[in-house]
Amino acid sequence: MSADPNANLKSAPLFDHLDELRKRIVISVIFLAVGLVVAFQYRVQLINLTKVPLNASEQYRGGDVEVVTQGLTDQFVLSLNISFWAGFALALPFILSQVWAFIAPGLYDHERRWALPFIIGAGFSFMGGAVFGYYLVLPTMVGFLLDFLAGTVTPLLNLRDYIGTVTTFLIAFGLSFELPILSVILTRIGIVNHTMLRKGWRIALIVIMIFAAVITPTPDPTSMLMVAVPLYVLYELGVILSRAFRLPPIEESTDETPAL
Repeated sequence: MSADPNANLKSAPLFDHLDELRKRIVISVIFLAVGLVVAFQYRVQLINLTKVPLNASEQYRGGDVEVVTQGLTDQFVLSLNISFWAGFALALPFILSQVWAFIAPGLYDHERRWALPFIIGAGFSFMGGAVFGYYLVLPTMVGFLLDFLAGTVTPLLNLRDYIGTVTTFLIAFGLSFELPILSVILTRIGIVNHTMLRKGWRIALIVIMIFAAVITPTPDPTSMLMVAVPLYVLYELGVILSRAFRLPPIEESTDETPAL
């Protein structure tokens, strides 16, 4: 049997997309590396910043908390870890620009104008979530856990474990604040719509309450509500934005076609 002469032509677009994806990933990694290098220069300030909630919490009255490292490589690994995530935050707008550049050829012309709002909105949403968690939730949570036994135990914390927990907490908040942006993107590509999101509010509320309980390991309802309420407000904001950016009905759609 003779080979299909059009086989190579059919597979060419796939390889073109893979090449484009590889290019965008490489550029994103470069941006991340630059952000890491910049953040590494401020590693001491970043570590001191994460330690502030230990001694500034109103709940804990036991004085300053001593933090230690136990492994020979802990300080180096800790510096790389915190620099990586700080560098990721710095590079996020540039990484998002590469994500947009990859998906833009498949969008309609009237949809591409949302590139700048998407990049800026997603970047500020992540930073806003991290700042909200750091200033409004983290001190209460840390203070409660430090004084859980009412001073019976003197805290002596492993700095690497502590900063790992704080970093995970702040990243979770940053990603959670991306809910409105995510709802807009999923609406524009036709995966969800505001009607689906409105009908699913009960499920969303349950998921948010479980998520809040996981990232705030305190039994008091106040701390959990401080996390859950803003997240549900973000969900409702996502519903509103999904309605605002909903796809037009088929009969109202234009004849525009995505660029190839």
